[in-house]
Amino acid sequence: MYRTHTCGELRLENVSGKVLLSGWVQKIRNLGGMTFIDLRDRYGITQLVVDGETNKDLSDEVRELGREYVIQIEGVVAERSNKNPKMPTGDVEILLESLKVLNSSELPPFTIEDDTDGGEELRMRYRYLDIRRNPIRENLELRHRMGFEIRNFLNSLNFIEIETPVLIKSTPEGARDFVVPSRMNRGEFYALPQSPQVFKQLLMIGGMDKYFQIVKCFRDEDLRADRQPEFTQIDCEMSFIDQDDVLNSFEGLAKHLFKNIKGVEIDYDFPRLPYSEAMKYYGSDKPDIRFEMKFVEISDTVKSNGFKVFDDAEYVGAICAAGCAGYSRKQLDKLTNFVKSPQVGATGMIYIKYNQDGTVKSSVDKFFSQEKLIEVCEQCGAKPGDLVLILAGGKSKTLSALGDLRLEMGDQLGLRDNNKFAPLWVVDFPLLEWDEDSNRFHAMHHPFTSPKDEDVELIETAPGRVRANAYDIVINGVEIGGGSIRIHNEQLQQKMFELLGFSQEEAEEQFGFLMNAFKYGAPPHGGVAFGFDRWVALFSGAESIRDVIAFPKNNAGRDVMIDSPSSLAQAQLKELSIDVVEEDEEN
Repeated sequence: MYRTHTCGELRLENVSGKVLLSGWVQKIRNLGGMTFIDLRDRYGITQLVVDGETNKDLSDEVRELGREYVIQIEGVVAERSNKNPKMPTGDVEILLESLKVLNSSELPPFTIEDDTDGGEELRMRYRYLDIRRNPIRENLELRHRMGFEIRNFLNSLNFIEIETPVLIKSTPEGARDFVVPSRMNRGEFYALPQSPQVFKQLLMIGGMDKYFQIVKCFRDEDLRADRQPEFTQIDCEMSFIDQDDVLNSFEGLAKHLFKNIKGVEIDYDFPRLPYSEAMKYYGSDKPDIRFEMKFVEISDTVKSNGFKVFDDAEYVGAICAAGCAGYSRKQLDKLTNFVKSPQVGATGMIYIKYNQDGTVKSSVDKFFSQEKLIEVCEQCGAKPGDLVLILAGGKSKTLSALGDLRLEMGDQLGLRDNNKFAPLWVVDFPLLEWDEDSNRFHAMHHPFTSPKDEDVELIETAPGRVRANAYDIVINGVEIGGGSIRIHNEQLQQKMFELLGFSQEEAEEQFGFLMNAFKYGAPPHGGVAFGFDRWVALFSGAESIRDVIAFPKNNAGRDVMIDSPSSLAQAQLKELSIDVVEEDEEN
C-alpha cells in the first residue's frame, strides 16, 4: 500500500491518526531546527514537518530531497498551531516518522506552480509537468465533469451514444482533409472525418432517432486560440423533429451544464436573434450580448454635408459609449490606431463628445453644425456625458470593424464580465454565400442543410436570398455550437448539389451512398454539434482551448513534446507507395 489517504483529504477529525501519504515534493522550507515539506498529489497539498533536534537522521534525509521528488511518508496527523485558511488541509500537518524516496527528479525546467515562470512553448514541450499545475489539472477535471453531465443529460432524453468511423472517404466540408494512405489499397487514401455529418444522417435513416457521441474531428486548417487540428465535438442528431424541437432540447443541455457545473440557474428562454439582425446591430454572427452598445446606421443623417468620407461611404455606422465623453485625446488616438490596425482594417474613426453642458465636440466640427452633431448623438441614444464613435466605408467591412470596436469598448468599460453569461441562438442564416474567386455559390454551413420551407421557391429565382434552417448557439461572443435541419428529400438534395456546382457525376462519386440511402425512406431529421473544447474553455475562463486539452498542438500544428509530425523512414514510404518530393527554392 502506497497511501492510506490523499494529500487533499486530511482534516481535524484525522488528528492523532497514523497515515501513509505518497506524492511529489512541492516545496521544502528549512527554518533552523524545523523543516517543512509541502507534499502534493492530484487532490491537494499536505504539510509535513520534521523536528531536527529530536529526529536528526530523518532531518538529514529530508535535506537530500529536491523539488518534484516522488516520496512515500509515514507519520501522525497533528493540529497545526499556525493554521493556513487558504488550504483545505491547512488545519493539520503530518509529524514525519519515516520517509522513502520512490523516485528522484531533475530540477524541472519551470516552476510547478499556479503562476509559473515557464512560457507556453516550454510548458507544451514538458506537458506532463504542466499537467501537475493546478490550472491545467483543474481544467482537465472540469472537462471530465462536463463530459459526465452531458452523457447523463442526453441519456435521460433517450439519446444513444454510437461511434462512427475514423477512417472514411474524403468529402468536401469546407476545410482540408487530413488523409491517410492505405497500404492494402495502393494509391488510395482514407480521410479523417471533419465531422460525423454523413454518418449521423445515415443513422437517422437507420432508425436510431436520437444519436450522440463525444467525438474527435480533424481539420487541416490554419490554427488560432480556438482551433486545433484535432478537436472534440458533442455531436447530436434527432429524427421526426423541427427546428424548435432541436433548439429546446439542446437549450436544456446548456441550462443543465450551467446549473450543475457553474452553479448558474438560467430561468429564461434563450433569445433567438435572426442572422440579419446580428449583423445589423453587432457586425457579427456570434454577438456578445452581455452589454448593449448596438450599432446605429446614420448614413442618411450625415451624408450630403460636404464631408467626403461620409458622402462616399456605402455605410456609416455608430456606437454610443456611455459616460465616455471625458476620453482624452490620447485615448481617442489609441482607439483610432486600434481600428486602423491590420486586424480590424478600418480607414479611420470619427468621434463626437456629448458634453455634460449639452455642447458637443467632434473631430469633424468644421463640416457639421452643433445642431447636426447633437442630432446624430440623439439618433444614437446618447445623453450628455456620452461618447459617439463612428466608422464609414464599405458595408460589410465597416460592420465587421465596428464590431471589433464595440468589443474593445466593452473591454475598456468592464462590460465583458467572465462571471456573467449571456447565451442566445442565432437563427435564419443564409443558405448560400457567393464566392467571387470561384464565381459560384458555396454552402454557408454544409451541402445537407435544408432551406426554410417558405424560401424553397426562391432557389430557382433568387438563391442568394434563401434562408437556411440553420442555427448557432453563442455564449459571451463565442460560437459554442451550431447545426441545422437536414435535407431528407433526394430531389431537393440534388438541386442543392447543382447550386453548389457539383456535376451529377461528382455528386454521385462523393455522396452516392447518401443519395442512395435517401431512396429508402429518410425521416425528417436535424441536429447540432457543440465545440466541446470551446465550451470547457469558456467555463474555465481559459483564453485558449489549448489550456483545456491534455496534449495540444501549437500554432504550427506541432506536438513539440513528441516532435510530431515527423518524417517517415524510406522503407515505410515505399510500403505505402509514397514518394516525397523536395521543394526547390522557387516552389
